Amino acid sequence: MALGGGMYTVQNKVLPSAYINFVSAARASATLGDRGTAAFPLSLDWGPENEVVTIENSEFQKGSLALTGYAYTADELRPLREIFANAKTLHLFRLNSGGAKAACKYAEAKYPGKIGNELKIVIQQNEGFTVSTNEVYDVSTYIGTTLVDTQKAVKAVSDLSDNDYLHWKGSEALTENAGLLLTGGTTGAVQDAAYQTFLDKIEPYSFNAVGCDTKNSTVKGLFANWTRRLRDEQGVKFQCVLHGYPSADYEGVISVKNGLVSAADDPSAVYWTTGAESACAVNRSLTNSTYTGEYDIDTNYTQTQLEKAIKVGEFTFHRVGDQTRVLTDINTFVSITDEKSADFSSNQVMRVLDQIANDIASLFNSKYLGKVQNDASGRVSLWSDIVAHHTQLQTIRAIENFDSSSVTVSQGDMKKSVAVEDHVQPVSAMEQLYMKVIVE
Repeated sequence: MALGGGMYTVQNKVLPSAYINFVSAARASATLGDRGTAAFPLSLDWGPENEVVTIENSEFQKGSLALTGYAYTADELRPLREIFANAKTLHLFRLNSGGAKAACKYAEAKYPGKIGNELKIVIQQNEGFTVSTNEVYDVSTYIGTTLVDTQKAVKAVSDLSDNDYLHWKGSEALTENAGLLLTGGTTGAVQDAAYQTFLDKIEPYSFNAVGCDTKNSTVKGLFANWTRRLRDEQGVKFQCVLHGYPSADYEGVISVKNGLVSAADDPSAVYWTTGAESACAVNRSLTNSTYTGEYDIDTNYTQTQLEKAIKVGEFTFHRVGDQTRVLTDINTFVSITDEKSADFSSNQVMRVLDQIANDIASLFNSKYLGKVQNDASGRVSLWSDIVAHHTQLQTIRAIENFDSSSVTVSQGDMKKSVAVEDHVQPVSAMEQLYMKVIVE
């Protein structure tokens, strides 16, 4: 994840890193990092246990069978299709544990899970077989009726190479068969402790949004507190998407209000929201975006209910004609103070601020930390890189009214520290029109 060191109250940090605060002003080589990476723990019937698996969108489309045990169009993969409707990359974690691997006398399934019971081994005599060459066989692996691997002209199990589905065992000679099914595969249960394991495993990774589809309020609190700790104490900037958890009251947590028409408490809208938030550009908003997923989201709300949802910090879908759209792109932050204005409830604003934090921290840690002298020349160099970065943000209309003189880089309280003061004005998409028409 980003190397930023988090927020500071006084300049007393011990570890070398970048420490960045964001506050609202009183009121009367720097390059932009890519977005589009999500992280999500799911209950799955196939795949490694207790591991994070990184999947690209194109890889999921082409290789879903090997990755998940299901064809791309299967109902079981709807959550992943929702995430990948927008996300480019997904760090996926299988929550299930304690399952059994299906097996037969020749092989065992690569992973635990009921998918292993769909595996079948077909052994046929090789077409080029002659008496003089001894008996050799072609060994095919099927998942359901789909052929996924064939190895030709082998004599014994020891001649076979493991594939995406099977680990071959033993060395006995092969015998022809019409199809040998693996049996005994079971999908393990999801224990609450698995969510903590996921958070521990995912912490070193980089991502823009993490989601969780749990209905358990304690687990939701775990995710919200973990997000707050990483954002505020370690400077790792991302947002967490949960269902029905506006009480987080924090700019790093997005709470999806909607359930499904079939079940009001169904958290499935979290999948699409996580992918969409992860991929939304720094100069864009999801406000009024059309939901492009497959679920029948419940949008049966009155105008009063929609207004209340905004006031309490709920990310809400609503109906516009025959389309389901995002009402407004907000997070759960509602406790406005002098240091944190209402701007912090806007996810577009947070994307800009998080982009600055991640990019400048990465710049400092890769180019300056331990490499550039903390003298006037070195500080001018850092100033120039920050200005160049912000100029790019203004060029793409993510910030406005940027004045390079508003960035100051000075000697910190110690010889090894630098103090940066930075003023930015994030841009927000238009959401409200107030118009006066004068008739003469």
